[in-house]
Amino acid sequence: MTEGDHRPRAATVFDAIGAAYEQAFAGSAAHRASLEWLLGRLEPGSRVLDVGSGTGRPTAQVLADAGHDVLGVDVSPVMVELAARQVPDASFRCADIREISLPDASFDAVCVYFSLLQLSRAEQSALLGRLVRAVRPGGHLVLATVPLDVEDVEAVFMGQPVRVTSFGAEEFAALAGDAGLSVLGQERSVFTPAHPEAIPEPHLFLYCRRERDPGR
Repeated sequence: MTEGDHRPRAATVFDAIGAAYEQAFAGSAAHRASLEWLLGRLEPGSRVLDVGSGTGRPTAQVLADAGHDVLGVDVSPVMVELAARQVPDASFRCADIREISLPDASFDAVCVYFSLLQLSRAEQSALLGRLVRAVRPGGHLVLATVPLDVEDVEAVFMGQPVRVTSFGAEEFAALAGDAGLSVLGQERSVFTPAHPEAIPEPHLFLYCRRERDPGR
């Protein structure tokens, strides 16, 4: 078995896509709006985890520029190298988010932008539960996905073969609720990435809060 066989498939996919991902999704007004929503709820110097941080832009850059302490985690070394160079005021770690330690209540907020789609439904549910516990009670999470009822289907994303698993919009919101989140708002849109092989895709952004402990 080669070294590549041990790597998460997402690492291979996003190593190949690299900076083209940022260019393709730079025009997402819904992504920018979700960051503005989050910024309006963060105290100065908040600690924020960016799951699947990609090139670091726009998420980590917007948050770091606002003075927040940002940790980005991504499985792709190419993406992590780009992010570290482009957003020097944030910290980045090349790792599988499923395998790193996430102490309870260690972050004020978590961002998860489209980084669950190559995990199984069981893995998505388990990871979301861990991420919720990693946010302090009363803290916020922004979750974004492609809301389709699909499980382990073959697809091509920006020229790269991928296997995709997701939930429909109502099911994804229910998943967030089951993990201990209140969904405060949501935005649905259809976005076409700026890439010659892209097609329009539905996007769902959930604006969430971890409920405070009972009695608080």
